[in-house]
Amino acid sequence: MRLPVLLRRSLTGCLAALTLLAAQAVDAAGSSLGAWRLNRSGVLELRTSPDAVLKAYFEAGTPGRGARLWIDLVGAPSRSRSLGGSGPVRQVRIGRPDGQTTRLVLEFQPGIELDPAELRLVGTARDRWRLDLRGLPTGGLVALGEGDLEGQSTALAPQTPFPTSGQPLSADGLPVVPRDRFKVVIDPGHGGPDPGAVGIGGLRETDVVLDVSLQLARLLQARGVQVLMTRTSEVDVDLPPRVSLANNSGADVFVSLHANALSMGRPDVNGIETFYFAGAGTSERSRLLAGSLQQQMMAISAGTPDRGVRTARFFVIRRTTMPSSLVEMGFVTGRVDASRLADPDYRRRMALALAAGILDYLRVGA
Repeated sequence: MRLPVLLRRSLTGCLAALTLLAAQAVDAAGSSLGAWRLNRSGVLELRTSPDAVLKAYFEAGTPGRGARLWIDLVGAPSRSRSLGGSGPVRQVRIGRPDGQTTRLVLEFQPGIELDPAELRLVGTARDRWRLDLRGLPTGGLVALGEGDLEGQSTALAPQTPFPTSGQPLSADGLPVVPRDRFKVVIDPGHGGPDPGAVGIGGLRETDVVLDVSLQLARLLQARGVQVLMTRTSEVDVDLPPRVSLANNSGADVFVSLHANALSMGRPDVNGIETFYFAGAGTSERSRLLAGSLQQQMMAISAGTPDRGVRTARFFVIRRTTMPSSLVEMGFVTGRVDASRLADPDYRRRMALALAAGILDYLRVGA
């Protein structure tokens, strides 16, 4: 079974210089892979084109065949090739599965077991990536790589801190549920190099939803609800790992937070809406959850159009196995909504509204 590896970006991380066994340049016509190195500690390091898009996958081994991990990047290499590995690594391959992709494959020896949930491909700069192969036995592993990994780095520029509300955040007045009985997964959409929608005044969806999500988590925890979050900082998490986290956690509820967008030339379009997937066995409970969330959001948003509760096939609500909803808290491109979503105090009240919606559902419908 192929499982996606979690990708994220970070401002931290210093790459150590090691001698490579191979120094052949990887840069080729169109390939965004500039250099790579697997060091003796079991850490894979990459240099890519700035802001390259990477997709990483893991496939468990079978009797007689080892597990594989591979990373796809835009642009094909000039030629395919294989390098013999050492210790737990049987082989490293550079391939071109099509005319537009570079694929870096690490094939491990039979019997080597890795937990894909522990694999994190971390962007440490706009053109630097690091993947720590946690759990890999490193006995006999010899450093191997290609290209100049020590070229000038394009560092990630720190983001201007996103303002948060100075008002106290209190769960007083929220619905009460039995403590330590329920588990909720909160999914702040987008993140890291994927800011989601960008609207009026440069307002970014990722900033809005993360601020609301963190406050929402605190409110639910204050009511004795166990909260899991798919991200808690500006990192990029692919959709399948978000779903896997929810499905493997035994959660009672999954809520994905987003902000809508249209053309910057349509500031007249505003509104709040909530989606659920109608084709699942939990669809009726998902509809009740969506209705509860929509009602509470509209209660704090006088003058914003009520776009209602609607069905949709978004991946994160279609693939989760518990009652699930995806909320659009307003349009970052809308004249009314954007000014509210940019207001830290409104985001605090939005978190309170969403907490009330979830708790109401848990109290009555779960």
